[in-house]
Amino acid sequence: MLKKRELHECQSLYSLMMDPAVAPYVRYACQSQEELLFLTRQLIAEEEQGTVISRTIMDETGTAIGTIDLYHIVNNTGFLATWIGAPYFGRGYSQQAKSVFLTELFLEQSIQTVFMKIRRQNVRSRKAVEKLSYVRLANDLYPQVAEAINVKHPIYDLYHVERSAFLESRAELHPAAVT
Repeated sequence: MLKKRELHECQSLYSLMMDPAVAPYVRYACQSQEELLFLTRQLIAEEEQGTVISRTIMDETGTAIGTIDLYHIVNNTGFLATWIGAPYFGRGYSQQAKSVFLTELFLEQSIQTVFMKIRRQNVRSRKAVEKLSYVRLANDLYPQVAEAINVKHPIYDLYHVERSAFLESRAELHPAAVT
């Protein structure tokens, strides 16, 4: 379902990210396939430095369908960015990818808090994240972070996932899986 980023996936990912239903919400928007190749090289290098964790989301046939990233990693916290290609909307890939990625972050990478900033106009993403029992609205809990992501205008809602809440949720779903 998730794998480390590789350059050969850029062509298929680029065509998915250029869809008008996806493009406005991609954190690392690119204007060309070459720009995506350059950016992917940068992300791979930044992951080696520990400032980002980036994965490709795969469907059950091994086709690259989107990406999930933790960026701006500081003091065991970071921001989550996810996008899925439009042909794969509504199939549960985003929820599955978040669960797998958060498991890696909290159990293998020592991350404690994951923030998500979601544009208030992005109804699809807001509804998807609000379905996840371990995600909480955090505008009031982290006012300084909420202010920092809304410098000019309040266009984002801030959500967060705490390690303990995620692991509790996971334990409820899979009691034997949590260590």
